[in-house]
Amino acid sequence: MTTAELKDPSLFKKDCYVNGQWVQAASRRTFEVQDPASLAHIGSCPEFGAEDTERAIAAAATALPAFRRTTGRERSRMLRRWYQLMIDHADDLAKIITWENGKPLSEAKAEVSYAAGFFEWFSEEAPRTYGDTIPATIAGHRVLTVKQPVGVCGLITPWNFPAAMISRKIAPALAAGCTVVAKAPSETPLTALALAELAQRAGIPPGVVNVVTADDQTAAVGQTLTSSATVQKISFTGSTAVGQLLMRQSAGTLKKLSLELGGNAAFIVFEDADLTAAVGGALASKFRSSGQTCVCANRIYVQRAVYDAFCDRFTAAVQRDFRLGSGFALDTTHGPLIHADALRKVQQHVADARAHGARLLLGGQPRPDLGPTFFAPTVLADMHGAMQLAREETFGPVAAIFPFETEAQVVRLANETEVGLAAYLYARDLARVGRVAEALDVGMVGVNTGVISDVAAPFGGVKFSGFGREGSKYGIEEYQVVKTITMGGMDQPLLR
Repeated sequence: MTTAELKDPSLFKKDCYVNGQWVQAASRRTFEVQDPASLAHIGSCPEFGAEDTERAIAAAATALPAFRRTTGRERSRMLRRWYQLMIDHADDLAKIITWENGKPLSEAKAEVSYAAGFFEWFSEEAPRTYGDTIPATIAGHRVLTVKQPVGVCGLITPWNFPAAMISRKIAPALAAGCTVVAKAPSETPLTALALAELAQRAGIPPGVVNVVTADDQTAAVGQTLTSSATVQKISFTGSTAVGQLLMRQSAGTLKKLSLELGGNAAFIVFEDADLTAAVGGALASKFRSSGQTCVCANRIYVQRAVYDAFCDRFTAAVQRDFRLGSGFALDTTHGPLIHADALRKVQQHVADARAHGARLLLGGQPRPDLGPTFFAPTVLADMHGAMQLAREETFGPVAAIFPFETEAQVVRLANETEVGLAAYLYARDLARVGRVAEALDVGMVGVNTGVISDVAAPFGGVKFSGFGREGSKYGIEEYQVVKTITMGGMDQPLLR
């Protein structure tokens, strides 16, 4: 892959976007961006530090007064133009995602569509941020509320969905009238910078959207955003440990926070489920992006009566349908892991499971013949709670299948984790669906589906998976504050 293969090579940006300008770090330091499939050099991006980030915050603060005065309809048109530009350049954006992230081109194209959908959705929400009129208890008083932008927002995004994670945060922020400083992930900064180029073309005013990059200085950038008195809101998607750190750092300035953190999703298959549909749903949930999603099925629980049949069908489908390789190859269904650390964690989880008695049905080893970070799609059976994988998110292509006997048992097992992002269940009995879905301690439940991400659906978790919701009609509220206006003297008689 080269930039010459892009229809519009000007989308390939390697500088940060601050106050409507493409800029380097003051230190002139850069970091390397690699293709995870081969570790080949793609480009270099600025190593922003604290002072660089302060300039981006200042640009957002300067742009805020004018931008917050724009009407919802004006902001709607800007977001709609940004959406259309993403659709118009979908092929190039998908190529950039595959290049720096490794996911198959078909998945990258689906991500671009999903990511663009947030600009479309929030373009429709921007003009409809309604307040309320509230009957007062004091005679002569009238109480009303208005929703106002929270202010300058710091957004920190992960590498697994380089386009969708940034659009899911920027779109509602702009719809609400906020300005932003977005920290792009060091593994996949080029997608975020391409989106910044499209923001400029869409007519987003200078300073409203600022995109910064860093690798070694990531902690310094985060500290600057969280400690700044100018930044009123932090939104972060990533690990629970980093989310806790950002929350502590934000305490001194009492910021509004939304945190979408780690998962350990249970995927439950009851004996009355449509087994063909359950296998398909589990495959989609577990192996999307080679298992590198926060809502992928980390623990697959199958009721004993259908356990063997499920394992056989599931393993046969992986063996028959999956093709591991470069994301640009037409027959590839699954690409590499993002880096060597991810590969090591997958190897560790597989080794631990096998040491504790797991039965290896398929895979279980790296594929160095394909590249340095490829791992064979793996299926493990006879899993139990003493294994590391039962307690920790793997974030890789390992399907771990646990047997269970009763509803009460599987709900207890599913909830025996400190996180609570997503869960899935397959069953035909509607009463069972209702009672199990309500008993699961998670923010999202997929019923007879392995796909729960939708711009119209609120996304977020409970417990150590964080708080706040992204997407849906609720997403814009994360970037607003409610102001109460109480008017007195409203009970005077009409003038004669």
